[in-house]
Amino acid sequence: MHNLPFTTSTPYTMGIELELQLVNRRNYNLATDALDLLAWIEPRNLQNQIKLEITQGMIELNSSIQTRVDHMLEELKDLRGALTRGAQHLNIDVAGGGAHPFQNWSEQRITPSERFHHLHEKYGYLAKTFTVFGQHIHIGVENGDDALYLTHGFSRYVPHFIALSAASPFFQGVDTSFDSSRSNVVRAFPLAGTAPVMTKWGDFEKYYDELMRLGVIGSMKDFYWDIRPKPEYGTVEIRVCDTPLTLEHAALLGCYAQLLARWLLTERPLDIDDDFYLLYQFNRFQASRYGLEGEIAQHSDDKVSPAGKQSIFVNILDRLQDLKRYAQNEAELQALKRLRHMAYERLNDATWLRETYRKRGSLNDVMRLSSELWMKHSSSPYFH
Repeated sequence: MHNLPFTTSTPYTMGIELELQLVNRRNYNLATDALDLLAWIEPRNLQNQIKLEITQGMIELNSSIQTRVDHMLEELKDLRGALTRGAQHLNIDVAGGGAHPFQNWSEQRITPSERFHHLHEKYGYLAKTFTVFGQHIHIGVENGDDALYLTHGFSRYVPHFIALSAASPFFQGVDTSFDSSRSNVVRAFPLAGTAPVMTKWGDFEKYYDELMRLGVIGSMKDFYWDIRPKPEYGTVEIRVCDTPLTLEHAALLGCYAQLLARWLLTERPLDIDDDFYLLYQFNRFQASRYGLEGEIAQHSDDKVSPAGKQSIFVNILDRLQDLKRYAQNEAELQALKRLRHMAYERLNDATWLRETYRKRGSLNDVMRLSSELWMKHSSSPYFH
């Protein structure tokens, strides 16, 4: 049997990964300078937290383990500083957002590495279409059973994370009518979707072992689930967010995940049964398509929210209000306040991108202004 031990970590700690766009300053299309950029990162120890991605117009920024949202934001600013200083040497800019609005997937270059070339060979053109940009949030848990409960628990709030982070309305040069077009790209991969309905880590180990024995997977990395346990880190990973346009927005999403985890693992409000994911696809589509204006359908036996349909932004506001009792410091209370503002006003980054395009009439200009926003500002454009 392939053992899959779960590494214990400090509960409710958080880590953030941000996949970022590298753009040239001529027309703000994707640049292919990731390899060169990495060589310019100073101080050199930060190269451990800035990593290559599958294509060369992308770079990944990784935080360390943090306990507080304000500390997380300060670290992200330091990493941004190193990244932008390196970019200056190459005459390129860095931007957030879930998808570049007009890049052509066929023009992207696979980053030279054994793993990335293997993925390209395995998935064909999907590997290059995976030039989309997401924020991943890791939350620490104590054991495998807690990790599975949190994996399922977080899945109920996938529409929240998609709607709040949505930042990819444009794709291949057109307005997709989705707030998050990136969500559709990710769904094309095998073993995407949701984890199997299991609550005991021992049962999950048997499932993992069977897929390994059949040759379906080679490691946990082959699961492209929206939410997945990461036993080697001792975390649960949320993978549905578009990369936001600003660092503060990214930190706010991390704080929301942290507060949700405290509530979910303390109160265990959800029953994980065979019908748990019955409405998942509908709710996920609503958030991807309509963002905060979408609707959530809820089970009649749901103890958390009333049965029937409810607007996503209302559902978020209700949850944020309840989570105030789990806030442990002023920084978390401020994070809740800012998230409430975004939900109440129905403002996400897709809104800003569309409004900017309406004013400027050029997707090149949208990317130029997006890169300025990411490199120069921490706070959301809605708070200036």
